Amino acid sequence: MNPIRAIYGNRQQGDDLTDQEVARAYPWPDSRRWVRAMMVTTLDGAAAGADGLSGSVSSNADQLVFDAVRRYADAVLIGSGTLRAEQYTPMRANPEDAKRRAADGQLAAPVVAVVTGSLQLPWELPIWSESAHRPVVITRADANEGRLATARDHADVIALQEVTPEAVVDALAGRGLRRILCEGGPSLLRDLVAADLVDEADITLAPLFAGTSGSPSTTVLPDVADFRLEQVLEGDGTLMMRYLAPGR
Repeated sequence: MNPIRAIYGNRQQGDDLTDQEVARAYPWPDSRRWVRAMMVTTLDGAAAGADGLSGSVSSNADQLVFDAVRRYADAVLIGSGTLRAEQYTPMRANPEDAKRRAADGQLAAPVVAVVTGSLQLPWELPIWSESAHRPVVITRADANEGRLATARDHADVIALQEVTPEAVVDALAGRGLRRILCEGGPSLLRDLVAADLVDEADITLAPLFAGTSGSPSTTVLPDVADFRLEQVLEGDGTLMMRYLAPGR
């Protein structure tokens, strides 16, 4: 495995980074709510390969950064389409990390939070029964009662009068889940950006061309959202870039 090194914005620029140093390169604020978005893209803007999965355009270096960003998150926020496409596995606690998380007042592992309007979710996945903490499902208060009952059998349900980006983030923060990592899909990420709720964007640029026909498109933002380049790591020919929103 090729090492990861900092090539911009990190005081250890040029040095190979250990796993702990990679984690420290993606700090979470101590007290304030923080929403970070994470995604991988190819040179031609694809979010997935021919199999429709992001893993096919990822790399070992990207996976190390992905794990580092998840490591001290409170919640992993995803849309229902991403859950179905990526077939998420259970979110379990790492014993070594659990000690530090407990010292910081966190749960032993991140909580999976799924945003869904239809409540038509893959309930057969082990993520519902085998995660360290009961997942959260966020949906509309007027959702189908039968589907709501099924959801409550598998997860903690937050039923909102209106499922807006602000309401979703507020609901998670209200449960003490302040460190929110959004892993997609594109529409959820687009809506969070449009609402100026994304504090940080962790974007991986894979040295690949894949074609974009399998990558979902999103509606145009009313205004272009500017982000500031804070850091670049490199490994496996892949660039892992950390951007901050204005004022963050």
